[in-house]
Order: sequence, then C-alpha cells, then structure tokens
Amino acid sequence: MNKQTQKINHWLGSGSINIFGLPFSGKDTQASIIAKIFNSVMISSGDILRHDHGNKKIQEIMASGGIIPSSLFEEIVLPFLSRGELRNRSLVLSSVGRAKGEESIILHATASSGHPTKAVIFLNMPESEVWQRFDEAQELHDRGNRDDDKKSAIEKRLQEFRAKTLPVINYYEKAGLLIKIDGTKSKESVTKSILDQIEMKTKTD
Repeated sequence: MNKQTQKINHWLGSGSINIFGLPFSGKDTQASIIAKIFNSVMISSGDILRHDHGNKKIQEIMASGGIIPSSLFEEIVLPFLSRGELRNRSLVLSSVGRAKGEESIILHATASSGHPTKAVIFLNMPESEVWQRFDEAQELHDRGNRDDDKKSAIEKRLQEFRAKTLPVINYYEKAGLLIKIDGTKSKESVTKSILDQIEMKTKTD
C-alpha cells in the first residue's frame, strides 16, 4: 500500500463504505476496485437478490426495475453483514439500503455488526449519461443477460431512484457522511477522486 491507502485503511478499520448512484454509474465496478485496494469484502445487495432464485416475487420486482420492500431487504440482505467470515474485515457496499427509511436500518446494522459506516459515496451524473451508457451497453453486450437492463426497467429504476433513493442520499449528506463524485469521468479518474476525497475525510473525522 502507498501512504494514501495506508492512511485510509487505518481510518477505515473494520468499517464500511457504501456506494450509490444511478443505473450505469459504475457502482459495482468502483465497489470492486475499492474493495480490492483495501482487501475489503464487497457486498452488493443487487447481486444477493438477483441470485435468490427461489423467491419469485423478488425476481419479478427486480426484473421490472423496482426496489424490493424493506421487509424483504432486512430479511435477506442484512444477515450478510453479521456473517462470521466478515468479522474484523472492512466492507464496501454497493447500494445497500437504497429505499427511503433503510438508511437508519443500515447505519444500525453496520454498527452493531462491527462494520460502522464511515463514508457514503455518491457517483453523481445526469440521466442523459445513463441513456448514453445504456445504448453503449446494448451494442457491446458487456453486462450479461440482466432483466433489469431493459429500457422499460431502466425507466422504472430511474423513477425509483428519484422517489426512494434521493432521500437516502440527502439523509447521508445531512449526517456528514456523503462524498459526491463526478461519475461521468473515466473509471480510473472516478477511483482516484474517491480515494482523494476519502483521504480528505480522514483529516476531519
């Protein structure tokens, strides 16, 4: 590790960083990169839910671009935070708790499991960028066969983000946890910005 990552790693401890953004903003990509840098465990609620093939209701909601009810979120996703193999490990979460009201649930769950939320990253970009990246992904076929990548599902996901996730972002901003990043930049530039902004936060916490 270089001096920057050493400093951040010491500050992070066994805590967690949660990353939010619009569809196609690169949440999972950045979460994976950051997790690798700090030898953290990445947890994506979307991946957890997409692989819960036994629950037809969840698959239908996600395929349509919707956000699952908070009761199902608590039942299926939150237990991952307390798994024994995660003890004393830092976590990088990708949009875990993205519906209004779940922010307090996540803050409590991360704290009680030994992974207190240290920062929340918001990969900010306009909706026009979402549709540009959507068109590019359709040409490249580089995101796998995801039902929630259909145009109708993207429209639904944008509606859900405005109505349910923006209040979560605002909550974290008022709590002093939010770091806004320009998500329109290159993958490498976004990663650098995240690390630079987290390093600045370590000086004020």
